[in-house]
Amino acid sequence: MEHQTTLASKIQYSGVGLHSGREVHMRILPAPADTGVVFERTDLDGRPRVRAAAPNVAATMRATTIEEDGARFFTIEHLMSAISASGLDNCVVELDSEEPPVADGASLVFLDLIAKAGLVEQDEERSVIAVDRVLRIDDGDRFILIAPCDELRISFTSLNPHPLAGTQYADVILGGDVYRKEIAPARTIAYEGEVEALRKAGLGLGGTLETVIVYNDERWLNTLRFPNELVRHKVLDVIGDLRLAGVVRGHVVAVKSAHALNTALAKKIYETYRV
Repeated sequence: MEHQTTLASKIQYSGVGLHSGREVHMRILPAPADTGVVFERTDLDGRPRVRAAAPNVAATMRATTIEEDGARFFTIEHLMSAISASGLDNCVVELDSEEPPVADGASLVFLDLIAKAGLVEQDEERSVIAVDRVLRIDDGDRFILIAPCDELRISFTSLNPHPLAGTQYADVILGGDVYRKEIAPARTIAYEGEVEALRKAGLGLGGTLETVIVYNDERWLNTLRFPNELVRHKVLDVIGDLRLAGVVRGHVVAVKSAHALNTALAKKIYETYRV
């Protein structure tokens, strides 16, 4: 039997939001069993909370947004990915803005903060969703599915017409140090030609070459941590988005998937096993 976990001590971290560009102060606090992951706005009257759960996904434009009773949080996927990989079940994420800090553009900073704070077991049993059938979401030539597997395994194919990105593939089984070494350092990615349009749309305002890997028609503008860093970050996003369904075990196979399909699968898993 697996037991639920929470933090042994609180976490504090500050930075800027990837899309908002606004400074944000974050605290992650221990929480009682069966709380799940809850986001709280400390800068708003009544300190509204939103559960990090699939039914609360409200938007997926370049990031995953959750909303409940008028309060919302966006770009939660990197933090949720670290929470998932670390085995943290219950916590309250306090923010004084709508968006967590971008940190290094990946999830390694968050993973290390959780490891430093430590986890403690709680008395209650962990609820694990062991997928026992194939669930699939399609959108033209894009798809994502999950099939039965005793572990969480992600097999992702990224198909990009740009020759620098091209076809990339990653296949990882989560366990041990695999996530920390192979996935957590992979940063978010942008094409230089899209940056101006994104910023006019109010997105990517906090992105820099320290937090985003950028490519143009000729080259990468910064040094890659992995030759296939793009697809590794896609895997990171899948892990964070699927955590909205709960603690899931299964084999995820994805082709060209992004937040919209990821969270649609999370909703399908949630509805199949929790309703």
